[in-house]
Amino acid sequence: MTILYLHGLESKLSPEKRELLETYGAVLAPDMDYKANPNMITTLQQEYKNQNIDIIIGSSMGGFAGFYLSKLMQTPALLFNPALPYRLNIAQAIPESKLEHSNAIHIVIGAQDKVIKASDNIAHITALLPFTTDLRLSILKELEHGIPLTIFEKEIDLFFKAL
Repeated sequence: MTILYLHGLESKLSPEKRELLETYGAVLAPDMDYKANPNMITTLQQEYKNQNIDIIIGSSMGGFAGFYLSKLMQTPALLFNPALPYRLNIAQAIPESKLEHSNAIHIVIGAQDKVIKASDNIAHITALLPFTTDLRLSILKELEHGIPLTIFEKEIDLFFKAL
């Protein structure tokens, strides 16, 4: 299994989270500069279209990119606090696609997130309905914007068990 992990705006995949993900498969975690590349989703699609990506996992800005990339690549996705309703003033083009999501998407939202407000994210997600796939939405009352290893591990485990 190959997992494509998309980090947030100014973050990287931590060694502890990489080690956890590697128990499920090979991990690709490209270093991305969303500010310098307003076409990051298209860039990622072109870079990985000939590889067998089985799962996309993204956090924050990586969750935003992962949401649309999973649609383009027809791949299941697990997204943590995705920057769907707004992108922190970072311009990112959303590629046109007539495809619908055809694989499971699990979105984890932190009720205490002050960077990407849960209410804004939920409103944006519900505006995208109806989905043609399984959409799981988890709202964690204690979660802020950063994803602690314990929550990351729990949500990863739930996601893979549900596939």
